[in-house]
Amino acid sequence: MLTCIIRYQIDPTKKAQFQQYARNWGQAIPRCGADLVGYYAPHEGSSTLAYGIYNIPSLAEYEAYRIRLAADPIGRENYEFAQSEKFLLREDRTFLTLASTPHGESK
Repeated sequence: MLTCIIRYQIDPTKKAQFQQYARNWGQAIPRCGADLVGYYAPHEGSSTLAYGIYNIPSLAEYEAYRIRLAADPIGRENYEFAQSEKFLLREDRTFLTLASTPHGESK
């Protein structure tokens, strides 16, 4: 299992637009095959950093998921929304694997 963490730099004056973007992904991402952990908007501290986190079985599954997401009506609308509103200043993806179990439990 891979965890994808998307780090966004957002326009701090467009937090509401990012929150709408996050809610839209909350519908589209699970429907297209990824296990969405959640989207996180700024609250305290930095007003420009936000995150999206989901799990996917493999990079091959990720590629198939991205194709489904691009074809999804909400997915397409959300891509267009981000382009037209210009609230995303930067977007970086990192894929991680679990290196420890929660609370030090044995596998």
